[in-house]
Amino acid sequence: MPNTPRVVLLVQSGSEFGRGALRGIGSYIQSHGHWIVFHRVGLLPERLPPDVKSWRPNGMIGQFQTPALLQQVQRMGLPTIDLFSQYGCRGIPRFSVDHAAITKMAVDYFLELGYQNLAYCGFRGVYYCERRCAAFVEYVREQGCSVEVFQSPRPESGSRVLAIESAGVFDIEQMGEWLSSLPRPLAVMAGTDMRAMHVLEACSLCGLKVPDDVAVLGVGNDEVLCNLADPPLTSIALRPEQIGFEAAALLDRMMRGEQPPAEELLSGPLCVVSRKSTNSLAVSDPKVHEAVNHIRENYARKLSVLRVAKHVGISRSTLQRRFVQALGRSPHEELLRVQLERVKELLRDTDLPLTRISELAGFNYPECMMKLFKRKTGKTPGEFRSQLRNGPDKIGGPLRNTR
Repeated sequence: MPNTPRVVLLVQSGSEFGRGALRGIGSYIQSHGHWIVFHRVGLLPERLPPDVKSWRPNGMIGQFQTPALLQQVQRMGLPTIDLFSQYGCRGIPRFSVDHAAITKMAVDYFLELGYQNLAYCGFRGVYYCERRCAAFVEYVREQGCSVEVFQSPRPESGSRVLAIESAGVFDIEQMGEWLSSLPRPLAVMAGTDMRAMHVLEACSLCGLKVPDDVAVLGVGNDEVLCNLADPPLTSIALRPEQIGFEAAALLDRMMRGEQPPAEELLSGPLCVVSRKSTNSLAVSDPKVHEAVNHIRENYARKLSVLRVAKHVGISRSTLQRRFVQALGRSPHEELLRVQLERVKELLRDTDLPLTRISELAGFNYPECMMKLFKRKTGKTPGEFRSQLRNGPDKIGGPLRNTR
């Protein structure tokens, strides 16, 4: 291998996932040595650009969305990494997100909010949406809950992902009819943030209130889309920076002669980033509902369970019993849950010190907040903040393979 490798990056910078992967690749380059990079902004090609071969690259990282492109790349005989991971190709290792882990995180999040009616909305013909759909249905049924599915009409043969997603706007009216037919309160996981935007539009079209009637969650945490949504969209944050960083590290080793792994390498999701599209609990007990609202409005005021019980006009023991019946957890556990969600928001959106974050979230002592945060999330607040700020060297350790 030459002293300065020449690497082709066929990664779509127009998507949040692609930009994250490129940030991770860039971080590896900055910390491990210079590469000369071939990268063009725009849509992914269906075939290799004609000037790639003449550029004489030493390696390649790409999102190979067609078998023809992947076969063309394989014939070049270069060390190559596939970040799209739909088609297996001998000698080209694949990196992917863990779709089963994503759907489990979504379902567990909805169950914690008290939902029993769950649904999935995705794109037929987009392989990762279909994988998420199958995993979602399986896991929801394991939990003993009802599940419904809406998929887009089957696309024409050979349709690319971007074309399928763009065509999704044409079935919003049909989606609204489907949503109106389902029992409420309803929680919907969309296969992507774009599909979640379509769900929100369908709810608006047919007069369903979000999140009171329908709670909506996307995947990808594209902050531009999530904050354009009305209401702002809750989404599952992935780890594209980790994937990009690890892919660059593996390609570097392959260009130095290391044999590639045969397994698909998986990256689990980071966390649920809560916004207003899921800011509701599926609670039928009016006293519990009133108590939950009181907790959400007053958690920062050193709130106690006794004060909550007095506010709703029942005894502490009765509130405890009715809370467990409605939500499967105590009022104290709900208070801590709300406080920790606030801590996560402040870690994500501000640079405030932990002492101030602890105070704003209603904890008496920062040490108590930090200990609870570590116990509940498995990370310190500082580690959590680093992950959300996309530090590829601190994002959860190595990826795992599928074996």
